[in-house]
Amino acid sequence: MAYLEKKDAIILLNDGTVFHGKMVGPESTATGEICFNTGTTGYQEIFTDPSYYGQIMVTTNAHIGNYGATDLDLESNSVKIACLVCKNFSDDFSRPLATSSLAEFLQKQNLTIISDVDTRALVAHIREHGSQNAIVSSRVDDRDALKKELSETPSMKGLELASMVSTKESYYFGKEDATYRIAALDLGIKTNILRNLASRDCYIKVFPYDSSYEELAAFEPDGYFISNGPGDPEPLKDAITLARKVLDQNQPFFGICLGHQIIALANGIKTYKMHNGHRGINHPIKNLQSGKGEITSQNHGFAIDKSDAESNPDIEITHTHLNDQTVAGIRIKNKPCFSVQYHPEAGPGPNDATYLFDQFIELIQSTKKQAI
Repeated sequence: MAYLEKKDAIILLNDGTVFHGKMVGPESTATGEICFNTGTTGYQEIFTDPSYYGQIMVTTNAHIGNYGATDLDLESNSVKIACLVCKNFSDDFSRPLATSSLAEFLQKQNLTIISDVDTRALVAHIREHGSQNAIVSSRVDDRDALKKELSETPSMKGLELASMVSTKESYYFGKEDATYRIAALDLGIKTNILRNLASRDCYIKVFPYDSSYEELAAFEPDGYFISNGPGDPEPLKDAITLARKVLDQNQPFFGICLGHQIIALANGIKTYKMHNGHRGINHPIKNLQSGKGEITSQNHGFAIDKSDAESNPDIEITHTHLNDQTVAGIRIKNKPCFSVQYHPEAGPGPNDATYLFDQFIELIQSTKKQAI
């Protein structure tokens, strides 16, 4: 194994705390909200998940890159994180399916990477003090300029980012002669969501984030879907209006993550920025309808207000997060609509919650029967 000399680098947090490491690849600088993911595998899916757009990702697993990279693990067409922070970055890999090293994959997209960081201490700091903006740079002796650049980085609260990751033009996914037609609003949709729908005999038309209800309805869908995505849900006024119209028309409706928050806002339920969010592939959820537990994949920094949901006569809380009792799923009473805060499509993660896609198809089937 060749020894590669790495330049010194620093992580400067908004609260003034500094962590040291080594730059992997060319010297560079990146800013964004710093967060952490507790998954032990699935790093390529995480890095290409549009919900992470603009975030500095700290991986809690000590070894990153050891199984390389492959197009099979892409969740979008490019890397979406702003920077990778890790303990040990491996240039060598041993996975037979891999087509390149992770370094080659990430450096082709000019991603800033810092390794040799005490990630245990960094994650502990984020857990205690909360997610916050940070700057990562190889300019270790230029702290005054780095502090100024960091001060100009916008807060995630109030930040609309769906427009940065959504498709610019509508496109189709699946077989045109499939049994069910789904209109999907793309706020940062993961490819594995589309795969799960297509595998259940769905033909999906994916629409840009600012599309109107009338545009989606023109596809004559059997059901509507609002995807995951990055940023604060509150600025997405067009998506909230669309959700209200779908609900008014009593159409089958399913939302995931940011889509879940949009459906909540459409029903008058507030959202809020969490202390450090939920990001990982081992989050425990309780299904309040079945009483069963689920181990789930999660990635969100905002959540819906529990007291608002409990006091809303039209809302039933269907799932709850067992670590902090936050709302993880809701159903709209007397409407064919439900949503969850986590990721049933996994990618990466367990498949405990894939039944939710079946539940969506069953909702479409029952709505069709009632219309006959």
